[in-house]
Amino acid sequence: MNNLIKKLVEAYGPSGFEDQIRALIWPEIEKYADDISVDALGNLIAHKKGDGSGLKAMVAAHMDEIGVMITHITEEGFCRFTNIGGVYPHTLLGGRVQFADGRVGIIHSDRITDRSKIYGLDKHFIDVGATGRDDCPVQVGDAAGFHREFVANGKMLSAKSMDDRIGCVVAIEAMKRLKQTPHDVYFVFSVQEEIGTRGAEAAANHLDPDVGIALDVTLTGDVPEAIPMAVSLGKGTAIKVKDAGMIAHHGLVQLMKKRASEASIPYQLEVLTGGSTDARSIQIANGGAAAGCISIPCRYVHSQSETVHADDVENSIKLLVELLAKPIEL
Repeated sequence: MNNLIKKLVEAYGPSGFEDQIRALIWPEIEKYADDISVDALGNLIAHKKGDGSGLKAMVAAHMDEIGVMITHITEEGFCRFTNIGGVYPHTLLGGRVQFADGRVGIIHSDRITDRSKIYGLDKHFIDVGATGRDDCPVQVGDAAGFHREFVANGKMLSAKSMDDRIGCVVAIEAMKRLKQTPHDVYFVFSVQEEIGTRGAEAAANHLDPDVGIALDVTLTGDVPEAIPMAVSLGKGTAIKVKDAGMIAHHGLVQLMKKRASEASIPYQLEVLTGGSTDARSIQIANGGAAAGCISIPCRYVHSQSETVHADDVENSIKLLVELLAKPIEL
C-alpha cells in the first residue's frame, strides 16, 4: 500500500487543479467499479452496485491539496502569491513548491527585521530561477502545490498532501476489498474541498444519498503543547462526533462504534474544534442525509510533512468495509 500512498501524495493537485490525481486514481479503481464518471466540476465518481436491499451511500475523499497561486511577478523575476486553502505562513520559509509542469520554486521572505514575528503571505515570494520578469517561466494565475517526498519511518508515514490523499487511499483499498454490499455505493473522489467542500456539495446534490461518509484526516493531541484532544497516532481510526462545520449523525456514530467493536477494530472518538470535511456538505444537500466521517489521525496537518500511522490507515479501511458490507440501520 505504501507504493500507492507515495504515488498519490507526491503528485501535483492543488484545489481546482486535480486532473493529475484523477488520472492516477482512475486505473486503480476501474476493475472494482460498475461504472465511473467525471462530473462538470471534476469529481471522480465510481459506482459500486448493491443487491438492491440497502441504501444509497456516498463515500467522499478529496483529491485536492492546499497550495498557492501566483498573483504578481516582480521586475527581478520573483513571484508573489496568495493561498489556495489553509496555508500557514510559519511553515513556508525555505520550502519548495511544484507547478503543474514539474517546475520547482523556492519560498523565501522579505528581509526579516523582527524574528519574533510571523510574516504574512504578502511578505513571501517564490524563486523559480528567473533573472527578470521577461524570462520568468511561470505567470500570474499559475498554481503550485508543495513539494516534499514521501518518507516511511517504520509505520510513521510522512509527506505533503496526506490531507487528503490518504483518505483517497482508504477509499481505493475499501473498493478493492468490498466484495458484496447491500448498498448502492458511490465513491466520490472530490475536488475543491480545501476551499469550501465545493466538490462534495455538487456531488451530493446530484446523487442525493441516504447516507454519507467522509474520509479525511484529523488533528491529534499527542504532540507537545497541542490543543487537548482525545486522538493520538497509532491508537486506531477516529470516529467523528463533531467538528466546526457539523455534528455527525448520532445513529451513524453509534453504528460505526458497533461495527468497530464487533470486528475488534481499535477506534477513538473525535471532537474537532476547528475545520470540517466533505461530510458537512453531504449532510445538508437536498433534503439532508445521515452523514459522518471516518478520520485518519494526522500530525502537522496543512504542513509539508503531514504524518499518519500505517495501523490507523489500515483500521480506517477495515471500518469502512465493515460499514458498507452490512445493513445500515439508523
